[in-house]
Amino acid sequence: MEIGISIALILSSCLMVLFVLLHKGKGGGLSDLFGGGFSSSFGGSSVVERNLDRLTIITGVIWFVCIIALGLMLKP
Repeated sequence: MEIGISIALILSSCLMVLFVLLHKGKGGGLSDLFGGGFSSSFGGSSVVERNLDRLTIITGVIWFVCIIALGLMLKP
């Protein structure tokens, strides 16, 4: 059980880094590489940005749950 949660924590951590880097900031971001800058120049947030926001939030929740679960399991 510990190993499974640890693997989920590592995977969710890597995904969080990826998703945060894909977000478009003030000066652009890695999302411009995949066409995010073109669609966001028309104003408003695109469907891709909204889905990226949702994926980031879901991954953050999974990451948080893994941290809490490991903390409870490793508690003496």
